Amino acid sequence: MSDRSLIPIDRDALIEQTKTLARMSKEEDLGRGDLTSSLLGDPGTGTFRLINKEPGVFAGREIAATIVAEYASDVSLSWQPSGVDGHAFGAEHTSLVELSGPVNTILTLERVLLNFLQRLSGIATKTRRFVDAVRGTNAIILDTRKTTPGWRHLEKYAVRCGGGQNHRMGLHDAVLIKDNHLASQPTSQTSAVVFDMLNRVASIDPPPNFIEVEADTLDQVRQLFNVVGVDVILLDNFSLADSREAVALRASLNLQDKVKLEASGGVNLDTVADIAKTGVDYISVGALTHSATAIDLSLERIR
Repeated sequence: MSDRSLIPIDRDALIEQTKTLARMSKEEDLGRGDLTSSLLGDPGTGTFRLINKEPGVFAGREIAATIVAEYASDVSLSWQPSGVDGHAFGAEHTSLVELSGPVNTILTLERVLLNFLQRLSGIATKTRRFVDAVRGTNAIILDTRKTTPGWRHLEKYAVRCGGGQNHRMGLHDAVLIKDNHLASQPTSQTSAVVFDMLNRVASIDPPPNFIEVEADTLDQVRQLFNVVGVDVILLDNFSLADSREAVALRASLNLQDKVKLEASGGVNLDTVADIAKTGVDYISVGALTHSATAIDLSLERIR
């Protein structure tokens, strides 16, 4: 996997997905109307500020205006110095953004906006913990396809806010040959089967961003180093010793610039540093998206 596989944020896709999700969220929340706010009559305009109630890393500036616009065009957002994607806030009650406009409208959109920003900030925060854990090594933290259905562009954007990188966006942009694709063949034939599959890659237009193959054993790694066209070998649930041996074998073949090694399986904050020290290039972590806890944010009226 070269740098071309570290997918840049597709802002157009991100905003379109946000529009769709914001519309769905508004419909399920608002229904026939905000019954509580309607009892206020017309309280006029006001200003609210978004604050954090626990330490974390912020994600959501890129999409906040799109969510607000689903409710009204007369609510303005004034971003504060801390309201930057990727900003780490430690102290509580850091002001991130101020919302000004009709009070009733802001009260109506409050929960939906918070749901988005809390979820994405939780992913960014979890990602930053993994990135910090491997600091000082050459390993890059990657996400996976283990995302919430319908939220993939948003969650992968949040991973980037936390300092991680994106793996393939979906089945459509890269080839990843996994054990289930090879299950009908004996492991001794791994290289032959992969070679046969790669012969068909030329028929894919546009070509995939990268070609990756999963290996369950060191013997499969040895075979795959002989297959021209493999960009990445995925070391699935390898022990630290076997990962180090795979890195050493690649060095002995002088393939560092041609084939990258990615570790996956059994990765958590207690293990990721030792995995990174084996010399692998990438560490993919499904927990960045499937197990992130939302960061507690709050919207409070200031005038």
